Amino acid sequence: MSVIATEVPFTLPIGYRDADGALHKDGVMRLATAGDEILPLKDHRVQSNPAYLTIILLSRVIVRLGTLDMINTKVIEDLFAADFAYLQKLYDTINNVKGEAE
Repeated sequence: MSVIATEVPFTLPIGYRDADGALHKDGVMRLATAGDEILPLKDHRVQSNPAYLTIILLSRVIVRLGTLDMINTKVIEDLFAADFAYLQKLYDTINNVKGEAE
């Protein structure tokens, strides 16, 4: 029986700067559940702008970023583009395992 790693540590290329000026680079992303991918589709922000789905997904699966108390959509919206792209790639890498069910 193999052990499944459900959380993956990461370090952002630039980092998220909070309102106090503190830089947050180290974090943890967990594997997404079916609910993580399905429930945001009901959100009015996704219905009016399908690209917003990624913002909500990342805010649901990032369980830690530096010393922030909470990761919400505003945090994800305020990421630098390089960090956002990094997290999108990491999400795809850990959640889209190819060949496992084939």
